[in-house]
Amino acid sequence: MSRSTYTVSGMVCGHCAGFVTEEIERVAGVTAVAVDVESGVVTVTSDRDLDVEDVRAAVEEAGYELVRA
Repeated sequence: MSRSTYTVSGMVCGHCAGFVTEEIERVAGVTAVAVDVESGVVTVTSDRDLDVEDVRAAVEEAGYELVRA
């Protein structure tokens, strides 16, 4: 099991967190997503190492920006 933390900009509410969570959960191997809207931190648990570009694409699909991996 692997856990990664990312910083995402543009999230301001629970709906934002929901959109980001939904898109990241679609990435192969992801088992859990936890979003802290106030800090912009997203923690992703997966059953394998994830490619940061896959996570970036999911965040962008949700309408936000991955600013730090």
